[in-house]
Amino acid sequence: MSKDPVDAITAQWAAVRPDLQTVPMAVYGRIYRIARTMGDRMEREYGRFAISRGEFDVLSTLRRSGEPYTLSPRQLSATLMLTTGGMTGRLDKLEKAGLLRREPDPHDRRGLRVVLSDKGLKVIDEAVAAGLEVQREVLGAGLDDDQAQQLSELLKLLLAAEEKH
Repeated sequence: MSKDPVDAITAQWAAVRPDLQTVPMAVYGRIYRIARTMGDRMEREYGRFAISRGEFDVLSTLRRSGEPYTLSPRQLSATLMLTTGGMTGRLDKLEKAGLLRREPDPHDRRGLRVVLSDKGLKVIDEAVAAGLEVQREVLGAGLDDDQAQQLSELLKLLLAAEEKH
């Protein structure tokens, strides 16, 4: 297997600090680099649909909620771990683009519901399929289906361990 930039970094550490065990650095360095480069690729892919990754997250959260594709702003904020201010900006932009609308909550006179519009449903369905194709293409270039599944399971274990801390 060929060397990558993370190998160069860990080799430099081994040269100056041979007492260090750098496997964790290699694992997290690669995870970080993959996340950064894939994040950039996904941003470009979603840009074809005139949405950002953050806006994709809002639309996909509404879509995943199932019909009637509606949630309160508070539910969206909690799911996406955003402040209400950050959520308001995204909702304003998506509403202006006609991808969602805000409606009064029929169960709470003071509340609002965020509803995915027909246009928003079309955009998110196309964007999620396009994004998955990019992810599938990159994953398939390096791993077969069994390896990809194994990697997913290993990362799930690592994520669960991190969440305990």
